[in-house]
Amino acid sequence: MQSFARIARASPRVKASLSAGRLSTAGSIRCASSASSSGEALKKTPLYDFHVAHGAKMVPFAGYHMPVQYSSLSLADSHHFTRKHASLFDVSHMVQHIFKGPAAAAFLEKVTPSSWSSVAPMSGKLTTFLWPGTGGIVDDTIVTRIGEDEYYVVTNGACLDKDTKYIDEELGKFGGDVQWTRLDGSGLVALQGPQSAEILSEVLATDINLKEFYFGNTVQAQLKLADGSKTHPVLISRGGYTGEDGFEISFNGKLYPASESTVKAVESLIQTAGPERLQMAGLGARDSLRLEAGMCLYGHDLDDTTTPVEAGLSWIIPPERRKAGGFHGAEVILPQLTPKSKGGAGVERRRVGFVVQGAPAREGAEIQKDGEKVGTITSGVPSPTLGKNIAMGYIKDGLHKAGTEVDVVVRGRKRAAVVTKMPFTPAKYWKAPA
Repeated sequence: MQSFARIARASPRVKASLSAGRLSTAGSIRCASSASSSGEALKKTPLYDFHVAHGAKMVPFAGYHMPVQYSSLSLADSHHFTRKHASLFDVSHMVQHIFKGPAAAAFLEKVTPSSWSSVAPMSGKLTTFLWPGTGGIVDDTIVTRIGEDEYYVVTNGACLDKDTKYIDEELGKFGGDVQWTRLDGSGLVALQGPQSAEILSEVLATDINLKEFYFGNTVQAQLKLADGSKTHPVLISRGGYTGEDGFEISFNGKLYPASESTVKAVESLIQTAGPERLQMAGLGARDSLRLEAGMCLYGHDLDDTTTPVEAGLSWIIPPERRKAGGFHGAEVILPQLTPKSKGGAGVERRRVGFVVQGAPAREGAEIQKDGEKVGTITSGVPSPTLGKNIAMGYIKDGLHKAGTEVDVVVRGRKRAAVVTKMPFTPAKYWKAPA
């Protein structure tokens, strides 16, 4: 399963004032995909009935009915609760895959800039699928090695149709021995927050030393249910899209009914933890949490025209791939790694963070320097943790250094802003000692 929650998971952009703690009812949600691109009826995750029974406000997102918030907490309260305690997010709209076979690693090394044959078993990392020729990002993804020649991959739900076509075509061109299975109908939940390890330890039916189970690690385990029985084996990975310590738990719908197993496991977690330690949370809080953590949302902060270098994701390309190349778009991406000042191609724009004065800047807001357009905002929210308006966007190379003062045009008015290092709030991942 994915070992640290998706940097570009398809949560919505919430255009409500989180400082007011309520979700606006007029045009408040902007999604990367509000329905399936094929025009089909919205699907339901295994937890749909659970969400409705627990007072969730459901919205269309990535082809699914998804909870944006729950009646028990405002968006701001849910955000704060996650930072202080723990929240449980339904992310079953994400697409889970298995790539297996002698050539699986070679295939993944063709379509991503990362190394896979050398990655440790039961560990994973962020990477990106890339377009040949341009190096643009098809989608961002987490890949985890779960066997000698077997890899578990999670992609964005909003990119389902595009990714399916891409993978099918690339496998056809590759021609190696790779079996690809899409785990449709599976469940996936994210347990996030400082009390998440404590809560998980109380429902584990498998002996796992969580103190030595680090960020990026994955394990197969069973969970205790409320009736004293156990779940089928599930895949648990440590990490988080919120920037907090946390875990993602995958329920393989190809092996057993995910609708039954996911609901029972969630009920066990909720009952064991109690409302003072664990609450359900929706896409609204998820978006503000991920932006504070400096994480991208595909379709907004990343797209087909963006290269990993422009997006500030050069770190996903290890030294051996920088030297050998051989991945899609390497002829564009590798020269970008060296700045123009040092003889390389460099980039024209870079993804950075901003703190904006006055009204919050939203996607599409123009960034100016001395009256000249120098960039565009791609995500923005009022930060519940910081009490400031934060944003992410792309700015002209050379103006990307922290402390650079610019203006952002919000509803026709210039607002002072400053380039700020990300994450906006400190990451609290449970990492192995250096």
